[in-house]
Amino acid sequence: AALQELQSRPQDEAAQQRMLSLSSRMDAVGAWQLEEEAKKILFRLGIEKLDQKMNTLSGGQRKRVALAGTLIRPCDLLILDEPTNHLDTESIDWLEQTLSRKSSALLMITHDRYFLDRTVSRILELDQGTLYAYEGNYSLFVEKKAEREELQEAAERKRKNLYRNELAWMRRGARARTTKQKARIDRFDQLEASKPGAAQEQLDFDLLSSRLGKQVIELDGVSISYQNHPVLRRFDAIVQRDSRIGIVGPNGAGKSTLLKLIVGAVEPDDGVVRLGQTVRIGYFSQEHEEMDETKRVIEYVREAAETVTTREGMASAAQMLEKFLFPAAVHGTLVGKLSGGEKRRLVLLKLLMQAPNVLMLDEPTNDLDIATLAVLEQYLEEFPGAVIAVSHDRYFLDRTCATVWAFHGDGTVEKHVGNYSEYRQWQLANKRPEASSHPAGPGTTAAPTAPPVQASPQSEPNRKPHKFSYNEQKEFEQIDTVIEAAEKKLGEVQQQIGETGSDYVKLQQLSEEEKSLQAELERLLERWTYLNELAEQIERNKRGE
Repeated sequence: AALQELQSRPQDEAAQQRMLSLSSRMDAVGAWQLEEEAKKILFRLGIEKLDQKMNTLSGGQRKRVALAGTLIRPCDLLILDEPTNHLDTESIDWLEQTLSRKSSALLMITHDRYFLDRTVSRILELDQGTLYAYEGNYSLFVEKKAEREELQEAAERKRKNLYRNELAWMRRGARARTTKQKARIDRFDQLEASKPGAAQEQLDFDLLSSRLGKQVIELDGVSISYQNHPVLRRFDAIVQRDSRIGIVGPNGAGKSTLLKLIVGAVEPDDGVVRLGQTVRIGYFSQEHEEMDETKRVIEYVREAAETVTTREGMASAAQMLEKFLFPAAVHGTLVGKLSGGEKRRLVLLKLLMQAPNVLMLDEPTNDLDIATLAVLEQYLEEFPGAVIAVSHDRYFLDRTCATVWAFHGDGTVEKHVGNYSEYRQWQLANKRPEASSHPAGPGTTAAPTAPPVQASPQSEPNRKPHKFSYNEQKEFEQIDTVIEAAEKKLGEVQQQIGETGSDYVKLQQLSEEEKSLQAELERLLERWTYLNELAEQIERNKRGE
């Protein structure tokens, strides 16, 4: 505020003195460095317009700002509750690296299993009111928990055998006339009192889907823009009966918009979306706005069906609620009184009771516990229809998807056959940024596998060049120098971003320039790869290979 006042009244001595005083105080506490660090964190979490009012931000954006505020504060103990919710995969990667460098202790609740694997060294599990501690990351936790449960099962089998023997003796009419008999009766009482609590109930996804024909979903030249920003550009795709598609990309790139296009919630600016006649879509969205929170839980699911068909036969709405871990005592509870995770589970139950044969899931792992996720993943593996899932949960994507559609934020989509980890390995091998906002050329729609870099017609595999063209030779000689200059310019702009104070207009301009320079550098690197491969091919042709 003082800086803005000085900028509006540069000759005002009082404003100058106030600015000098505040600057001295900022220097004393290291606040200039703190502001620079805060800006960097906000940018890495996808918050670029730093002059926005908090009340104009979406719920996800506000949570990211809150996370940035938590990360910037010095502390001895950092407590995070589901920190990866509302973050894209690139931001999660950055958060993993940031937390690994922090010297403070970390206490965290999260369902993101890869994130747990890479950031923690100890896990606490709360199960049936008992807290269990495990040394190691998530992978070790799974192994050690299985060992613990096996030991508990063996101990329980031994206890039951002993209990049966003691019970038989008691029924024969034991008399507590001797010390030995009295001790045995006491032991029986102890065995009876030592019964373990009821085993944790397992979510049951025992639901049948409806028949699905050969034609499922086809997108033909679909384009859509939002506020003059392209979300999709002439996008083509065919979804088949057994498709398992994971959609990734930065927040705001248009992933959820694609699902809404398919279900008819929004209309494309151009192109056609075709659905097969037998398609019944189950759409699991991020929001709860469609839930009437004044309804009772049982009323809410009965809107889908009074009875449904399962593999075991017919089941009522009340029975399905119990299968989804809503006991009878909860059936009369108002929906509005449920927790976030319970609401997500209830929405999922209602959706599956409608017997869909195509599932469209928008961030399905948010607010679901790991046990529920494991059952959901198993259900999706056996689901006979098509599945399209938008998710930032890398573990979930690896378990459920066989194809990745990566949104780049400029209207282009890159397709890759394989799960998320395979797609990520391909990215690293080709030195491509992860589903970022670099341009890939207007109207580009990727091939079924991750395509090579865009190149000139001379890069076609059937061409057998004997020499460079004049322009190619000149470009080949100069491209290393050009790339070096581009990297230097990008570094200068990034340094200016770090040194910029509260001038948000300039900061926004620098941010746009940084994106443009990153895109140009990416183009140059792709061109460098093409020219060097062409040079090698020419050399092989000279040798007669």
